This record gives sequence, structure tokens and C-alpha cells, in this order.
Amino acid sequence: MGYGYLIYFLIIVLVPIWAQFKVKGAYKKYSEISNSSGMSGAEVARKILDENGLYNVGVEPVGGFLSDHYDPRDKTVRLSEGNYYGTSVAGAAVAAHEVGHAVQDKQDYAFLRFRHRLVPVANLGSNLSWILILVGMLAHLSDLLLLGIVFMAAAVLFQLVTLPVEFNASNRAMDQLVSSGVIRNDEEKETRKVLNAAAMTYVAAAAVAVLELLRLILIYTGMTRNED
Repeated sequence: MGYGYLIYFLIIVLVPIWAQFKVKGAYKKYSEISNSSGMSGAEVARKILDENGLYNVGVEPVGGFLSDHYDPRDKTVRLSEGNYYGTSVAGAAVAAHEVGHAVQDKQDYAFLRFRHRLVPVANLGSNLSWILILVGMLAHLSDLLLLGIVFMAAAVLFQLVTLPVEFNASNRAMDQLVSSGVIRNDEEKETRKVLNAAAMTYVAAAAVAVLELLRLILIYTGMTRNED
């Protein structure tokens, strides 16, 4: 049992680290290679937005490393300064990916809408679940532990729903980058490596969350069995 727990904890620690290593490595490598069009991330984002009729969506620089995101409340694509001003393959890929979320928003993409509805529940679950779980385990209160598991399941569901949202945005990004002429066909492989590496961080986070949820369910079933 001791070795099993050791392996489990190594997995939940090492998998996210590995995913972060992959994305940072791919980003660093391809942020040093200019895209063939010579367009900055801001220009790429603006071009793809305009081609999709999203003239009302703004593009702004934001501080931080890989802090790029689309804000559906402000209808704004925000790109980290390196991607906003730079002309790299990585910057173009990230910019197009974030625009992919803006296009999803315009088209009322089902998984994106579902994820938005889950935000309040997921936030509550993330903040409250571990308090309930720890108290339930320490006090041997199975009902309280179960409630914590339910809240945690809501947060895990949010992470699972995030996967199709992110993969769809990356697929849209590849299509738009090629069709708009931002990258050549021979740059597709490098661009996809950046997008796939970024996607792995979401896959790793979801996998770890599911494993942890399953572990807690097993603890709960063992606790209820002992109570009987």
C-alpha cells in the first residue's frame, strides 16, 4: 500500500511538471523562429478577427509570461507582450488560438457556453471542497466527506469540459493560420507542436484531478464500509 501511494503521489506531481516543461520548451524554441508572414501576434489576431467579422473584439497587450487569454466579458483578446509585439511562429499560434475562443463565443459553441455556466459552481467547488474533505476525513464524518467530493466533482467537470474547448480552439487556429496566409504549409508542423504542447497542460491537469477524485471516492467507500 505504501508503494502504491508513493507511485500515486509521484504521478500527480510529475505529470503536471512534465506538461509545463513541454509547453515551455516548445514555446521557447518556436518563439525564436519568425513566421513567414512577418506578422506580429497582434496583427495575426486582428487579421483573423476581421476575417470572421469580429470587428468589435479588441486586441491588447498584457503583462506576464504566457498570460494570453480571451475575455468574453470585455470581448477582448489579450496577448502577453512577447506574443503581442513579436513575429514568431509561437506568437502567431498563441494569438490564433485565443482568437479561436472569440470565434467560439460568436458562434455560441456549446462546450464554451457550458463551461461559462460551470464557472461559479467550479469556483465554489475548488474553494470549499478541500475544507469539507479534510474535516470529513479527520473527524470520520462520511457525509461531510461525500459533500466535499460532490463539490470537488464540479471542479473536475469544469476541467473536463475545458478539454474540448481548448482542442477546438487549436483546430480553428490551425485552419485560420493556413487559410489566411499567416503561415506556409511547411510551418504547420512547428505551429501544431506549440498548440499541442499547450493542450497537454490541460490534459495533465484533468487527468490528475480525475485521479484525485477517484482516490477520494475510494476513501469514502472504505469509510462507509467501516461504519457499517
